[in-house]
Amino acid sequence: MALLPYTLLEPKTLSPLLVDSPHSGRIYPVDFAYACPLPLLRQAEDCYVDELVSGACEAGATVICAEFPRSMIDVNRAENDIDAGAIDGVWPVPLSPDAATIAGFGLVRRLCRNGLDLYRAPLTVAEIQRRLDIYYRPYHACVRSHVMARLAQFGSCLLINAHSMPDRGVNGVARPDFILGDRDGTSCAPEITDRAKKILQSMGYRVVLNNPYKGREIVERYGMCGMGGGAQALQMEMNRKLYMDETNLEKNSGFAGLQKDLTAFFQIFASGLQADVAEPLAAE
Repeated sequence: MALLPYTLLEPKTLSPLLVDSPHSGRIYPVDFAYACPLPLLRQAEDCYVDELVSGACEAGATVICAEFPRSMIDVNRAENDIDAGAIDGVWPVPLSPDAATIAGFGLVRRLCRNGLDLYRAPLTVAEIQRRLDIYYRPYHACVRSHVMARLAQFGSCLLINAHSMPDRGVNGVARPDFILGDRDGTSCAPEITDRAKKILQSMGYRVVLNNPYKGREIVERYGMCGMGGGAQALQMEMNRKLYMDETNLEKNSGFAGLQKDLTAFFQIFASGLQADVAEPLAAE
């Protein structure tokens, strides 16, 4: 049986809110053909983020969760964000890799982690195109269709793009509980970002904006800077120490509490979005 690229959780009644978890996929197809230890490769997953955000359905959100691992193909990268060294052959359009991609971590990864190859040999052009056709493009088509449906019904859509992050950065400095990214106010209106920040802070969480995570392909493509016309997108990074053991990838005692808080966050946030929609309608 073929692996479906994503799972959908649908609400009983729609709100302008949409949530996606592009990096929580943990089904590794047999044709992935990675050559590194699976426990190390799994460190790239946003483990359990799909479960943590599932309560958004209670707030009228559709929740879209990738089933495939980001290490196989990363839907939060542009299609041309590839290191030429990761390809066996010539890519049909000009490539535009960023620094992280050149370091080995792009649309298709060269490395499992620094100093450890993911594959025995570069991927063929045909294999990368196959992954785009089977996983990447269907995922993006799904997100876009749900954004468009909300724009048609409400005139607005707020996509929350959910991720997890290691407790500490490469410099060893501890990170906050949440980092919200709106590409410096270009993917989401600053007042919406500020509303999300204040809700989380009221729950006792430490929240930082855009540092070091500003948001990548998904919020750029489906937010104000990509679609306009009422579409907004906000990236949410959650500190893994809040809910899991980063070494063995097991849930810790904080999981249930964080899940409950996120469900409440989505409900409060969606109520605000619906009030925003109702206000201009009442004035007409």
